[in-house]
Amino acid sequence: MRKVTKRVLMLALAVVVLLCGTNTLWAAEYPSKPFEFIAPGGAGGGWDTTIRLTAKVLENQGIVTQPMPVTNKPGGGGAVALAYLQKKKGNPYTFIIYSPPLLLINLTGQTPLSFKDTTPIAMLINDYGAFAVPKSSPYKSIQDVMSALKKDPKSVKVGGASSAGSMDHIQFLQAAKAAGVQNLKEIPYISLQEGSMAALLGNHVDLLSTGMAETVGLLESGDIRVLAITGPQRAKEGPLAQIPTLKEAGINTVFVNWRGIFGTPDMPDYAVKYMANALQKMCDTGEWDGICAQNGWAKTYLGPEEFKTFLEEANGEYKELLDLIGFKGTAKK
Repeated sequence: MRKVTKRVLMLALAVVVLLCGTNTLWAAEYPSKPFEFIAPGGAGGGWDTTIRLTAKVLENQGIVTQPMPVTNKPGGGGAVALAYLQKKKGNPYTFIIYSPPLLLINLTGQTPLSFKDTTPIAMLINDYGAFAVPKSSPYKSIQDVMSALKKDPKSVKVGGASSAGSMDHIQFLQAAKAAGVQNLKEIPYISLQEGSMAALLGNHVDLLSTGMAETVGLLESGDIRVLAITGPQRAKEGPLAQIPTLKEAGINTVFVNWRGIFGTPDMPDYAVKYMANALQKMCDTGEWDGICAQNGWAKTYLGPEEFKTFLEEANGEYKELLDLIGFKGTAKK
């Protein structure tokens, strides 16, 4: 009986050693094959551009030696790619880029999935929004717009490339709320999936809420005026350097279009640590500095735990704004 018990114990110990040894071996050999990098939007968009440049710098600097091909999985404002990520649960080789729509598509009920169904790896950059009007507009400043909305919230038609309740809409609502505008849900918002600048120039909307980079060309040509940007400080160079921030205009708020890298749900710790460290090294390179300067991005690295805390706080802020305009989604609690 004692011999049997001893054999069982020895067998159990061997299994434990084998399992622990295998896990250690996986971590020691990682990465041993190509990664799968995902852009949840189409080619040429902000997600696509950022993750492709990330892969390029990681490769050029020799930080990651395995291939990092990028696959585009557009649809549903990022929901299609988020659903795909669930099929890769625990996979240490699949990474995806996201920004505020990751939170907003959940809060507006477009998907029951949320950032909690990913593994936050690192925030990489902050980008900012801009509010533009045609050159013939009667609004000379962002305060002119807010004054008109205070008198009549239906008096200014706001347009944006995102859907109602998503990023372009939310960044304007946040500014209006900070300016003291009431009845935010009454402000007309028109979703211009494509051709948003053409709609502005054609006076189909009174004001366009968009990204800073999208305004540069027409600002330089004099066809539009940019009334304010949502960043904490002015752009350091280029035509946008002359544009005031919301805070300079007396509206005490900042809206950040953050972008960061996420892993699959339940990603192993060794994969999280590896990619977070790799991305931190990338952010310290001169090549990444140049890319950020060229694109007007603010380099803003946050590691896994800090990034997760940021996401939880941002999620609460977005939910508050959506509640104010009556969005009643089916978001997962």
